[in-house]
Amino acid sequence: MASPQNTSQKRFFQANSPGGMPTASQSQRSRILAQITLRFLAIAFTVTAIPVMITAKEPVSLLGLAITPSYKQSSAMKFLLGVNATVFAFTALSMLFVWPLRRSGSKPINYFFLHLHDMVMTLLLISGCAAATAVGYLSQYGQPETYWSPICDIVKKFCHQMLISTVLSYLAFFCYLALNILSVHKLMSRATE
Repeated sequence: MASPQNTSQKRFFQANSPGGMPTASQSQRSRILAQITLRFLAIAFTVTAIPVMITAKEPVSLLGLAITPSYKQSSAMKFLLGVNATVFAFTALSMLFVWPLRRSGSKPINYFFLHLHDMVMTLLLISGCAAATAVGYLSQYGQPETYWSPICDIVKKFCHQMLISTVLSYLAFFCYLALNILSVHKLMSRATE
């Protein structure tokens, strides 16, 4: 009598080609699933980073003046917000173009254009994240040589929300980095066929 473990092993080996390697359609399906998953994650990270940044406010009184720090006061944070919105929109649009790639007869030029899109989104994300990280570092530690004082000890909640938004943007960047690696792998495997 076959145990449940043996039957699951048989099904696994039946799904593979005679050499034990996944068939072309299985690897194609896996690539598309990875593409869709990473794109959904990038959408989730960017769409979450946007309201976290927008709602980051913490009124404080300094020397009798009421100050409310906001992302609007930093060009780097405004840039990151714009990058997140752009990446969100273009990632949602790119989902429409990923689905037709599941066919085995897709042209390599389609993969190239998708890879080009992924490269542009990756570059946008890393530039926005780098700018926000620089401002965040100065906000946290200041720069004594230029007499810039750290402000995060005064507005901790604001800085914490900016940090969360920046980390979410970095996570979206890593999703796009993985998408680029997948795209290059696919293009390289097609070139050697």
